Amino acid sequence: MRENQVLRQWRSGEPTLGGWLAIGNAYTAELMGSLGFDWLCADLQHGQISTDDLHTLLPAISATAALPFVRVPWNAPDAIMKALDAGAYGVIVPMVNNAEQARAAVAACRYPPQGIRSFGPIRAALYGGRGYARQANQELACVVMIETAEALAGIDDILAVEGIDAIYIGPSDLGLSRGRSPKGDDDDPTHLADIADILAAAQRHGVPAGIHCGSVEFARRWIDMGFVMVTVGADSSFLARAAGADLAAVRAGITPRGS
Repeated sequence: MRENQVLRQWRSGEPTLGGWLAIGNAYTAELMGSLGFDWLCADLQHGQISTDDLHTLLPAISATAALPFVRVPWNAPDAIMKALDAGAYGVIVPMVNNAEQARAAVAACRYPPQGIRSFGPIRAALYGGRGYARQANQELACVVMIETAEALAGIDDILAVEGIDAIYIGPSDLGLSRGRSPKGDDDDPTHLADIADILAAAQRHGVPAGIHCGSVEFARRWIDMGFVMVTVGADSSFLARAAGADLAAVRAGITPRGS
């Protein structure tokens, strides 16, 4: 079976850089994959992407060296299994608030006897290659999101769940649930303290930690802190930022007629 190199990097403490896909377009996905990201995540929760879009997005990513991840809409077995059968090599599960929910996410990612995943890797076996059924439980990443006050309070119980390959902090929802504004890249001292507490807990339990961010400054900061799964940004944000900067630069050089 195709090796999950990202898992190997996480477990050795080597940081990986990911890109977020919010646009349901195969060309955009393949373009992002060609840039050198270690992994790309198709966002079914908040992105403009449907499950049907995975049938074009994941093959497009497969044409590149980037590993395909999917953030499912919710912690639901059918959504998790559908993403894995489409060829996702990692599933990011949102709003995991306690150990019971973490165990449910892990179970949906694993074939029996470790879990409850139903067998039918229609495209996944094609992408994963020979030995998929035998090795999938070891090669596919189950990543649970820590993004609420409840999850923060029960972080040690969540991290003790066997089979979690990484945790991934959603800073906007974490801030919102803690009475702050839903700002991702946030310098608020209490926000930074929450993130530091989650990272410290992950390191105590030996679980790789990831975090969502949207700027070079914060990506570098989180890597320096010890995060090994860091999102550099999203396709939609890259497009808006570059187009906006170029448009502003051209407008600034236009001399009004008649002046």
